[in-house]
Amino acid sequence: MSTYVIGDIQGCYDELKNLLKLFNFNPQKDCLWFCGDLVNRGPKSLDVLRFVQDLKNKKIVLGNHDFHLLVVSENPHLLSNEDTFTDVLGASDQKALCVWLKQQALLHYDAESDYVLVHAGLAPQWDLAQAQACAAELETFLKTTAYDEAFLKNIYDNNEPRCWSGQLTDVERLRFSLNCFTRLRFCDEEGNVHLEYKGPLGSQPENLLPWYEISWRKNKNLKILFGHWSALQKTKVRSQSVFPLDTGCVWGGQLTALCLETRKYYQESCPVYAKY
Repeated sequence: MSTYVIGDIQGCYDELKNLLKLFNFNPQKDCLWFCGDLVNRGPKSLDVLRFVQDLKNKKIVLGNHDFHLLVVSENPHLLSNEDTFTDVLGASDQKALCVWLKQQALLHYDAESDYVLVHAGLAPQWDLAQAQACAAELETFLKTTAYDEAFLKNIYDNNEPRCWSGQLTDVERLRFSLNCFTRLRFCDEEGNVHLEYKGPLGSQPENLLPWYEISWRKNKNLKILFGHWSALQKTKVRSQSVFPLDTGCVWGGQLTALCLETRKYYQESCPVYAKY
């Protein structure tokens, strides 16, 4: 049995099937881990969701695009011109797929291999136990919550608070956790999260560092697998304990898989699907 971790698919179903052929994926023996963003920007979000849902051996963490689908499914007016998951919204099994998607994790930790799987990153103030506690709290909340106007006002698409503290209110804590697990890229050295800058690494404001380069972060001992940040594909990541797997499939890059047992990478080239 082998475990393969796959970066952001974003609706690139044909490329996913081709990638699986590269390492002779055996659905009865092998396990697939997904870094989130199964949907959106690419052409076949519905096919990806149905395929992943039917897999026997899998682990999934939610990405920001997956979460956006869940929000739009209950608030259709939030659908944008850039969204390409209308195939999901119009499907006969749309409700069942969204119910299933809401059950997925924000963090997966495998004690045997000592790998952590997240979509975007971990707050520098979090050790493993704190990250797991924040993920569990948020997962429970998301499973039982309607994404109504009150939710949109209090939790969704809000960049505050910027720093973790044990004094945060319940709503602040949930919002901060959601932002870190699904949107995090940069922090300053004090540990404040900065979500506004989305440009290439190296061109960011002087005071910002990738979250994994914060010198004192409490999760430096972990091996962290993550997606979300396609701009890292052309940058050498200096840390030996983080594994960025979003290689810009929908932007004309590749769809990437990493075998945890061999540390071998597999890549399938993709056309440009996303609109700039």
